[in-house]
Amino acid sequence: MISPDEVKGMIQAALPDAKIHVQDLTGGGDHYQVVVVSSLFEGKRLVQQHQLVYNAVQKAMSSEQIHALALKTYTPQSWMVSGQEFAQSQS
Repeated sequence: MISPDEVKGMIQAALPDAKIHVQDLTGGGDHYQVVVVSSLFEGKRLVQQHQLVYNAVQKAMSSEQIHALALKTYTPQSWMVSGQEFAQSQS
């Protein structure tokens, strides 16, 4: 089991400029949905963006602390176009 804050910290370490929202989908601490907005995604295909995030949480996934991870990744520009907003408590 791993906390949402720990998941966020792993991703933040790999993508320092990222805005990240982590949601525990089941309450069990092993199924997460993550939204990541980072300028490091600029010029990368969706699969490459996801690989950057998966690489950041690889240790937790390989040890099965994270069993499932649903990802949504955005560049800052694509995030603005989407019209979505992070909750104020998210960074």
